[in-house]
Amino acid sequence: MSAYRERIAEHVIRDSLSTFGAVVIEGARAVGKTTLGRQVTASSVRLDSSPQLAELAEVSPEAVLRGPPPRLVDEWQLAPSLWNAVRHEVDERGTPGQFVLTGSATPADDVTRHSGAGRFRRVTLRPMALAESGESTATVSLRALLDGEKVAGVGGPTVPELVGSMVRGGWPALVTQPTRSAAQYLGAYLDDIARVDLPGADLKVDPARMRELIRALARNVSTEAKATLLARESGLDGNGPAVSAQSVRRYLDALTRVFVVEPQPAWTPHLRSSVRLRVTPKWHFTDPSLACAALGASDEALLTDPETLGLLFESMCVRDLRVYGQVLDASVCHYRDDAGLEVDAIVELRDGRWAAFEIKLGGERAIDRAAGNLRQLARKVAPTRSAQLCSLAVLTGGALSYTRSDGVNVVALGHLGP
Repeated sequence: MSAYRERIAEHVIRDSLSTFGAVVIEGARAVGKTTLGRQVTASSVRLDSSPQLAELAEVSPEAVLRGPPPRLVDEWQLAPSLWNAVRHEVDERGTPGQFVLTGSATPADDVTRHSGAGRFRRVTLRPMALAESGESTATVSLRALLDGEKVAGVGGPTVPELVGSMVRGGWPALVTQPTRSAAQYLGAYLDDIARVDLPGADLKVDPARMRELIRALARNVSTEAKATLLARESGLDGNGPAVSAQSVRRYLDALTRVFVVEPQPAWTPHLRSSVRLRVTPKWHFTDPSLACAALGASDEALLTDPETLGLLFESMCVRDLRVYGQVLDASVCHYRDDAGLEVDAIVELRDGRWAAFEIKLGGERAIDRAAGNLRQLARKVAPTRSAQLCSLAVLTGGALSYTRSDGVNVVALGHLGP
């Protein structure tokens, strides 16, 4: 068995167990939910270990909930009635830290329609960020950036090494066992999404059409591609769209339900001017390696295709910002307005403090342009939001982190940590 690598979300879960009766760990298949759940619980039961166990959980939930707390109930959605059973048990016991539930799909709304307010805390576990896989030096803290501190750092992974990490992804099985073939592992993963994962979550899709949509989505990762564009690009043999725009929306919702796709919402601050904001989300897979696998992109191919590499690098940066921001209870959005200004990522805390990030692989001119965009955004927001601005930063694939004379931070992704 591979050694456990500490996950940043573990801190969020342990803290939540001191307040809530139950914590629900959600996330894509194979991101390490069960392994993490076992780290924070005293007993466990896996409902996917046998059909009979899932049936028992439906007819006699108290049987599977019995055990020293916190008790892990793995793949709880296989017995949806457990939601209310856990809710009632939490109320009956009256103390926090009773259960941890894990699942790879968000159940239908009717399953969790009874309020879990004050009882349940949902925590999303994503594939490993570079600091978790040991590939970032973690010398530049996202928390410190949001505290307005200057940055400094040297070294870390090279661009080819970052590309290798991107193609492999943050999947624990591939991180901890590097002799495995990432191409074969992720190819099988993509095949199983339409053939196993979605049907297992009671989501009806056509496997062939879903595979074509996934390829179209991979070609448009880190963009605001509309359903009509994705429908056109998922055409089979040039004979028109394999998936209608209406089906695209339904399929995207299905992929979101199983945590394969995670849209990046638009940020909507108050502005000084009357410029209209765009509200379309950007599309990201939960890990950029899925886009690489869908495109059949190798390390070598990406290093000769700077446009595709730039979009995938942006997606990797967003993944890491989400992982690091989770322990701060931060959201990660993007900004775009009708005047043509775009900023790749906005990290915002619940108290309103925020930091803006432009993402560039490197190059002095590209960094200068990115810094200009960030300063322009800072001038556009209303005074109340300007007062809450903590940091302007350019995330790069370089080996240096520093604060420029204009106050904009340049941060190497290979230096970033929570």
